[in-house]
Amino acid sequence: MREHNIGPRVAPNLAPAGGAVPATRGSFSRRRFLRLAGASAGAALLGCNPARPSTPPTGTPAQVQLVYQDWNTEWFPPMARQLLEQFHGEHPGIRVFYVPDPPSETFESDTLADFQAGTAPDVFDGCCSSFPVWAQQGYALDLRPYVAADLDQETLDDWDPVQYRAFFTPEGVQYGLPKYHGALALYYNKDLLDLHGVDYPDKSWDYDDYLAAMRALSQDLDGDGNVDRWGSMFDFSWERIQVYVNAWGGHLVDPDDPTRPMFAEAPALQAQEWLRACIWDHQVMPSPLHLGYMGTQETFVGRRVAMVEDGSWALKGILSSADFRVGVAPFPAGPARRATLATTDGFGIYAHTRQPDAAWELLKFLISKEYGRAMARAHFLQPARASLVQEWVDLIRAEYPEQAAEMDIAAFADGHLEGYSVVSETFANQAEALRLVTGAWEQILVLGEASVDLLREVSHQVLDAQKGAG
Repeated sequence: MREHNIGPRVAPNLAPAGGAVPATRGSFSRRRFLRLAGASAGAALLGCNPARPSTPPTGTPAQVQLVYQDWNTEWFPPMARQLLEQFHGEHPGIRVFYVPDPPSETFESDTLADFQAGTAPDVFDGCCSSFPVWAQQGYALDLRPYVAADLDQETLDDWDPVQYRAFFTPEGVQYGLPKYHGALALYYNKDLLDLHGVDYPDKSWDYDDYLAAMRALSQDLDGDGNVDRWGSMFDFSWERIQVYVNAWGGHLVDPDDPTRPMFAEAPALQAQEWLRACIWDHQVMPSPLHLGYMGTQETFVGRRVAMVEDGSWALKGILSSADFRVGVAPFPAGPARRATLATTDGFGIYAHTRQPDAAWELLKFLISKEYGRAMARAHFLQPARASLVQEWVDLIRAEYPEQAAEMDIAAFADGHLEGYSVVSETFANQAEALRLVTGAWEQILVLGEASVDLLREVSHQVLDAQKGAG
């Protein structure tokens, strides 16, 4: 998930994985590199729903070149290049050039510009609200023929069905496959909970228990009348707020009609009002303004909050940085159901790649158990496959035997294994809906200058924006 802050960003290194590159390649801009690579590896227009060829095409060059774009963190590029060496050994007719993502601040706009310019990578990573937008605009290859030909039912069943289904458009186009399974849980500072006599959260908690604990843990440490340490915190994003709406029995988007907003209906409004009240009435959760827009991990490790709603992607950073005992529990049960997020991080293939079959061979490698294990070893990323969960838990305990000894690491997989995960709900015109709704949340939750009734007006605007998009 792009908002996960899975690691600090580093300057792009445009060297191909395992290939010889002129020394000047490093000075190229990323866009120029993609344009040059696109001359041989992409940019020819293909239909978005090709039939899978039964035999390789004749007359292809001795070695196919592909551009693969993925995360730009400190740990990911070295891991990717090492694994791609293995891929090259298994596929000597394919050479993959690894390109790190643009910086997070411009990731969506830069990647969209590459799609529009015809210089996009052949295989790319995507997530959250941006990935379905690219698919809606026709930039992702329909993977259905390839999946039907090459993936067995055991593989499909190993993924969270909710996460897997998220990579389909309402029209049935399959635009991605799971990369990893990031899930939310509740981290808590055992030292602070012990200090204030608060029981550790567990699966019996509901949101009333959660609020009571936050009240007990929120403190004015310097006596100036303002809260300095809050009970808990969530990330202000589409998916994180949606989890609350789902737990209250509502939706942001009608599951049966991606043009119909539901975020202003009663259950959804009740959930969003609960969040607003926690921030501005009870003062047990901070607005981003209170913390200078610090991230969730930094805030928790810095003891500015006693608990934090964060994902399995944060485990490595928290375990390596926290100077206190850390616990993890499943999300509280809502008034209508229990819900936690399954991220929609996935891999896709550019719709206009000249080498769809070779790109599919690479994508199969990226969704393999081997690649999942590598991400788990490198940064504790929760595997997308249920069959790898226990391996993932064991390797975390082996690396942090004291900190993780009594930690319920498997709580992150609870939604996957017990079937209460939810994924990002997407409008037919998600880009405009995202702009309008997040603008309203800014007024209601971040600034505290509007009531949730504002969402009723915004609902009409979002509905108007969907006309012609369904």
